[in-house]
Amino acid sequence: MKKGFFSIFLVFLMVFCLFTAVTNAKEPYKIGAIFSVTGPASFLGEPEKNAVIMLQDQINKAGGINGHPIEVIIEDSKSDETHAVLAAKKLIEKDNVLAIIGPSTTGESMAIIPIMTNAKTPMISCATGASITQPVSERYWIFKVAQYDFSVVEALYSYLKKQSISKVGILTITTSYGDAGRKALHEVAPKFGITIVADERYGPKDTDMTTQLTKIKASGAQAIINWSVGPGQVIVTKNWHALKMGIPLFQSHGWGSKRNIELAGKAAEGVIAPLGRIVVWDKLPDKHPQKAVLKKFTQDYEARFKSEPGTFGGHAYDSFMMIVEALRKVGPDKKKIRDYLENEIKNWPGTGGIFNMSPNEHCGLDRTAFEIVVVKNGDWELVK
Repeated sequence: MKKGFFSIFLVFLMVFCLFTAVTNAKEPYKIGAIFSVTGPASFLGEPEKNAVIMLQDQINKAGGINGHPIEVIIEDSKSDETHAVLAAKKLIEKDNVLAIIGPSTTGESMAIIPIMTNAKTPMISCATGASITQPVSERYWIFKVAQYDFSVVEALYSYLKKQSISKVGILTITTSYGDAGRKALHEVAPKFGITIVADERYGPKDTDMTTQLTKIKASGAQAIINWSVGPGQVIVTKNWHALKMGIPLFQSHGWGSKRNIELAGKAAEGVIAPLGRIVVWDKLPDKHPQKAVLKKFTQDYEARFKSEPGTFGGHAYDSFMMIVEALRKVGPDKKKIRDYLENEIKNWPGTGGIFNMSPNEHCGLDRTAFEIVVVKNGDWELVK
């Protein structure tokens, strides 16, 4: 009898403890993420997805945010603006997320800005287009962590000027990314005494750019600047190498994935680009303010996924950790999260640079966020 009573008591105690644990568990903080996990821009979305999954696990293992676990709800936009819009609506209306990080591309980011604005929900894009956050008066809820196109161009033109290169031929892809880059290349050129002597374009599905490159060579250009992401970068690189053009090839910051070097092979040798420091973190001095962040994130990512996070995984890190910091400081209030991002992200060392947000600046980076990087022996090297 006593034995039976004791067994019943133990069962009751276990059920009570379990009930108490469940009822005392804090609600998760939900963060939405829209990435191009599949489709033409999957080289962006895959490392972005991996990065936030890893960071979510690390934060939850350490106890969450003020006892609240993080729940990241990732939606695959399939590199498509329509899918990005549907994903944003689902995350806001069904999942009730506190903020959204992403999308991966400029076009997708632009497509969901009206949704985020109407829902009064903060968004941190991982794309580059200046129009994502400008004019700031129309982008109250919108931020981004990828450096501006014009900042990339300023870093690139500054280097060209030091090399006494004044005449360039540009090659841009006919997408939102390419359009924004082409605009910046033209607008910034006079400031650095650069003359664009050839202006060629190609489509996202084009498989050979020999004709455009041949026209650039005939123009008297001293260098080629290619502005694209995805397969186009590799095709241009291979064509440039095969033509033995005798003038240097510069890529945009979309070049910042080791996968591009692997796909281009020997043709990538000597290609130069202004890139964020994540690809050369191990070559930075130990006292550099980004070094510790870059080292930990890159090593953690490589240990888990057996590949490098590259520039794009870094964008996901920066956007995610800004939201996490805001949640720690102000809690699950969308307006307070927005205000924190705008007013408190100061001298903030991320993977993309040292961020300084303000009511007039919702990206917080300039041309000092870049290093000029060359491909040498199949790896990244700082240009001396």
